[in-house]
Amino acid sequence: MREILLDSVIDCLKLLPFLYLSYLAVEYAEHRMSAKTKELIHRAGKAGPLLGSLIGTIPQCGFAAAAAGLFAGGVVSPGTLLAVFLATSDEMLPVMVAQGASGAVIVKILAAKAVVAAVFGWLLDLGIETFLGRRDPIPEHMDMCEHGHCGCEQHGIWYSALNHTLKTALFLFLISLVLGFGMDRFAASGLAGTIVRSSGLEALAAAVIGVIPNCAASVLVTELFLEGVLSGVGLFAGLLCGTGTGLLVLYRENRNLKENLALTAVLAVVSIAAGIVLGRLIVL
Repeated sequence: MREILLDSVIDCLKLLPFLYLSYLAVEYAEHRMSAKTKELIHRAGKAGPLLGSLIGTIPQCGFAAAAAGLFAGGVVSPGTLLAVFLATSDEMLPVMVAQGASGAVIVKILAAKAVVAAVFGWLLDLGIETFLGRRDPIPEHMDMCEHGHCGCEQHGIWYSALNHTLKTALFLFLISLVLGFGMDRFAASGLAGTIVRSSGLEALAAAVIGVIPNCAASVLVTELFLEGVLSGVGLFAGLLCGTGTGLLVLYRENRNLKENLALTAVLAVVSIAAGIVLGRLIVL
């Protein structure tokens, strides 16, 4: 219990600078930028998913959380957010390094995830623009502060960003604590291995584990791969689907539930399909 509590505290502390900087960026955009400048960022477009895929490969789940906050504030596109989510690997890299995995294997995994992230992020933005029209223009005043009742008009953007950060960090801590206990029980029971062996739907089973909004999910997926329970198919599906606490921040900050559910569904489908293809094409 003490270890789970400590891990939850550490995970939240690691996220604090990323959350604060992302909220500060949104606050600045809301209060200082002109509508024209906001629209320029909003339409920055085709390079967004590529940049998101590169940022997501950096071994920090904080980038996924930051991207979710920026998306909720209307700063980045759905495709850019999806790219960051798909590229994010959370704790995969330190676990593999600690277990002595070869550098070639690690590079293959990160490169493959980055390519999938950039391609499908771009396709999502293209599909939205083609079939649905571009996303609604950023309003003159984004509604994050109105939603959070932060009083930034009186205290300024530094205080407002801190206020949002602390509220979100508390939310993440409580959820991470609950999920940490659940993941601990799940791993201890050996149920994960049983599901994969018995179902034959390895990519689906791994994605179910990976989508759990907790950094422990990537640890479990990686450990199952290193122990031989998961093949490359399961590893890619689980890691592509894992966003660390990114999904938690998305559901916490973005009030459009249908949009959140649609993004989660796209993330899961892409992760499973790409996991099957990558696992069969790439020898790890």
